[in-house]
Order: sequence, then C-alpha cells, then structure tokens
Amino acid sequence: MAKKKTIITCALTGTLTPLHADVPITPEEIGEAAYEAWKRGAAMVHLHMRDDNRVGTMDINKFRESIYHIRKHKDCDVIINCTSSGDPKVSDDTPEGNAIRMKHLGELDGIEIGTYDAGTFNWLPDKVFHNSPQFLDDLGNLYLKRGIKPEIEAFDMGMLSNVEHFLKKGSLKTPLHFTLVMGVKGAMDATVENLVYLQRHLPEGSTWSATGIGKNQMAIMYAALALGGHIRVGMEDNIIFGFDDNGEKIPATNNMQIDRAVQAIKTFGNDVATPAEAREILSLPPLDIEATCKKLGID
Repeated sequence: MAKKKTIITCALTGTLTPLHADVPITPEEIGEAAYEAWKRGAAMVHLHMRDDNRVGTMDINKFRESIYHIRKHKDCDVIINCTSSGDPKVSDDTPEGNAIRMKHLGELDGIEIGTYDAGTFNWLPDKVFHNSPQFLDDLGNLYLKRGIKPEIEAFDMGMLSNVEHFLKKGSLKTPLHFTLVMGVKGAMDATVENLVYLQRHLPEGSTWSATGIGKNQMAIMYAALALGGHIRVGMEDNIIFGFDDNGEKIPATNNMQIDRAVQAIKTFGNDVATPAEAREILSLPPLDIEATCKKLGID
C-alpha cells in the first residue's frame, strides 16, 4: 500500500514578521531561500515581498524579480504561491488599494497559486484586515481568467460561508484548496478542537493545510497530520524554534522548520510530497520549466 503524501508549504518571509538575520528580504535572498526550502522538502513556497526599508510591499517588480530568482535554478520545480495582501502602506478597503493587491497576479507569469483571504476581521491589536465582497469576487474571477489556483486562507468559521457564497456565484470553482490559519488575535484560536471543527466543515473534495501562529505551530502541525491534512511552516508564522537548556529562546529559521516538518511526516508514516506530486494532489497542471523560464526571460 502506497504511503500518503503530505505537502509542506514554507511561508518564507511574511509582512508583519519581526526581522532577524535569517528572514529573507531582497528578491535575491527570497529566491535563494526558496531554492533551499525546496531542496529540504518544501513542495510550495508562499511569497511576501519587502521593500528597501524592509517593510511589506506589493511592488510588482519585487514579485517579478523574486520569481525570476527562483526559476533561474532550472532544477527547482517548487510551486510558487504569491500573496494578495501585505503592504501596510496600501489601503485594502479602497478600489485603488485592491487594484494594487491584484496587479502582480494579473500581469506576471510563473504564479501557480495565489492567496484568497476569505473575509474581513479585526487583526488585533490595531488592524482591520479588509477583504470586501467586491474584492473577493474580482480576485476569484481574476484567478479563473489567469489559471491561478486560489489558496483560500480561512481565519475563522464564518469565512467558509463566504466561500460557499462565491462558489454559488461562480467566481470560485471546485476543487478548492484551503489553508487554515489559526492563532491570529481577533480570529480563531489555534486549538485542536477548532481545527477539527473547521476541517469537518470544508466543502466536499477540498484539500487543506494548516498553520498555527507562534507557539501554536507544533500542536496544529501534528493535528493536521492526524486529520489527513498538509502542513505550512516558515518564518511568516513562527520565529521561535524552541528553548535551550537555559530557557533562552532559539531563533527559528525556515530551514529548521522544514527539517522538523519532514521528520514529523516521516515519523507519522507518510512521505513528503514532491512538487510534482503536490501539483497532482492540488489539481494543478504539470510544470513545464523550459516554457516557464522562456516566458521569464531566463536562458
């Protein structure tokens, strides 16, 4: 009997992550971090951008350069997943701001998956994360037009109702892929009980991954494995790996978190999914690296 394949996604950078030396910032650093993540077992990398002041940005050129620096490694077939949010300077409750959030997704080649944050909530202590019905409808239709698969990030139960609405409207299509993001203040707490509840209410035939923010990452990772889901790790979600014998924090890196996820998957009795296997699981087309590199101007 073949072992179950588990997908590891690595969220490399984030936009709110406190910075230390191992957070990749520039497109070159992000490209190298993605390549190393792939070599260690990540089938997918989730990309945010930082500007020259190390602050989150939706600058299309930063996305373009980062994709280039990933694909210049022609042996690397990692799935590229780009965010649709992440610039504190952009108002995400205006048409102009929402257009900036979608620009790279509408224009760049090489993006296979894009995030779809399925609702609005208070991101405590001081932010409202706006994802209006009009924005979600426009984003879903853009993904359909461009052949990009939505990664539906659900932070709370009510967001599943939003997804049901847009499925009926036609701007989302099955099969869906969810990432259950748990532990953000203002949204659903990162508990095994809550994860089970969300997972049981996903649309039939969906694939899903889960992540717990900060100290909750380990519990959610193991629970996701037990429930048949996939795993997201990375410095967007967690910058502390553990504690040493003196009780001092051990700073996390992306590579440390991927290695731990690989070990957990193998200990559980599953195999780590390759990017090709992950594409099959997620109903993505196979990657033609030569054609993709040609579009990106890579010789």
